[in-house]
Amino acid sequence: MGWLGRVLGGGGRQVQDDPVRQAALSAEVRQRFGAHLAVRPAEQVAAMVGLLDDGDGLAVAAGIVGEFADAAHADLLAQTTELYRRTGHRFPVDRRNYRPLWREAGGRLHWPLFALPGGLHPYVHVAAATTVVGTRAAQFVRATDPHPLLARLFEVLDLTTCGWEYGRVRVDHDGASLVGRLISTTRDVRAAMKEPPSLPPSVRELMRTNRAVDVFDLTGDRVVGTINVGGELRPALLT
Repeated sequence: MGWLGRVLGGGGRQVQDDPVRQAALSAEVRQRFGAHLAVRPAEQVAAMVGLLDDGDGLAVAAGIVGEFADAAHADLLAQTTELYRRTGHRFPVDRRNYRPLWREAGGRLHWPLFALPGGLHPYVHVAAATTVVGTRAAQFVRATDPHPLLARLFEVLDLTTCGWEYGRVRVDHDGASLVGRLISTTRDVRAAMKEPPSLPPSVRELMRTNRAVDVFDLTGDRVVGTINVGGELRPALLT
């Protein structure tokens, strides 16, 4: 949980300092929740949010978001290194903006978010962790430097929407729910900060879009709605 220590250890402050309990909670959420269960992600998210409903849970939630983003970044670095070995062409990997990478190399990349090491699932663990951070955003901002976590939240948002646009990932209800949670949580964290940072290039680019994409049911057979990411980002982050 090294990333967690960096995020919550700014200036010697922590949200709640019980590393033994935090480690136990981190192990428990990996065992109790995930794709190995025949339970809908939305139900798992609700249960996991309840489990992480205290200061130690907030610390674990922040760690989950950071670990997930770090693992996805490492996977894309490995993929682009292999592409360079095969083709001789370098593909820059910018954590503030994955969109140029996916536009250029998307047909030769696999979207990594369903198969990262560590057993974290985007629509279960990351969705729940994002919700926990959002509901306790003011506490988190008071307790520590929120900038690293905010950057990782935006990074996961970028990775998810890149999968939709360039990675041939079908937008289903759970994916749309994750994006909605990421948008609302980044809004709440920024609102709790005295001087929120500038928005990353990926988010600014998404804000300039106005595309409604179909959201499918979990079987992938029926359209159950639409989501306009740019249309949701603008009122959330520009007010």
